[in-house]
Amino acid sequence: MEREQNMSMRRLISLALVRRFLRAQEGATAIEYAIIAGGVSIAIVTTITSLGSALKTNFYDKLAAMF
Repeated sequence: MEREQNMSMRRLISLALVRRFLRAQEGATAIEYAIIAGGVSIAIVTTITSLGSALKTNFYDKLAAMF
């Protein structure tokens, strides 16, 4: 009898742990935000790099034309 109670208690605890694991969304949300932040940072770096190159060329051409 006691052994059966221990087994059912273990099953209940196991089911509770599985349910809690399946409901947990914090880790997945953090990973999603990290992926979004990575994509945004790549877009920013790409934009700044191309804009910087264009500005550099433009300013050097105007500076060279002055002399």
